Amino acid sequence: MFDYIKGLISGKTNTSKGTYLTVEAGGIGYLLEVSARDYSEVKELDAECKIYTVLLHREDKMSLCGFLHREDRDIFNILISVSGVGSKMALTLLDEFQSSELIGFVIEGNYKELTRAKGVGPKLAQKIILELKDKLMNYQTNEPIKVTGLSTKQDSQAVEDAQMVLVSLGYEREEIKNAISKSVSSLKENASAEEILKETLKILSM
Repeated sequence: MFDYIKGLISGKTNTSKGTYLTVEAGGIGYLLEVSARDYSEVKELDAECKIYTVLLHREDKMSLCGFLHREDRDIFNILISVSGVGSKMALTLLDEFQSSELIGFVIEGNYKELTRAKGVGPKLAQKIILELKDKLMNYQTNEPIKVTGLSTKQDSQAVEDAQMVLVSLGYEREEIKNAISKSVSSLKENASAEEILKETLKILSM
């Protein structure tokens, strides 16, 4: 329903139930639950911001979650699609890890790292890895995305894995092609998919 809201930050609220920002746009104040990391990133009130949103509709209420970075919003949407992972748990994971780290754990099948997040035990961590891997790594495109500027120094499988994840997160083919072309030129030899994703997401968020 809402992709993003652009306006002024008119309030910050930190309670035992969560952290919230109020963004005023068009004369309306939107209350958005945000991660503690995004909450801390906002230093001043009345600052202009663009915040990506997710509308959550439950039987008893409707609420908005907000994200300063598009990739966090996109990985949040995939996280809450995992059975047993609600919005609070997804925000907790995004507080503990960068989006590129989470994706890296999925690609590697490294569930143990996820247990560093509060409330995530080994069973839930394994479930998250299995379901996310299925959602992120089995996304089939009609035809491969041809990226220019690649050298033999880059692992083609790592590039392909990064592409698949970006497509599943909703980025357009041209966006992906241009961003990966820029990112690989600044990376070391045989960069991992996580490293390619981290650098590419930085470019896409500009």
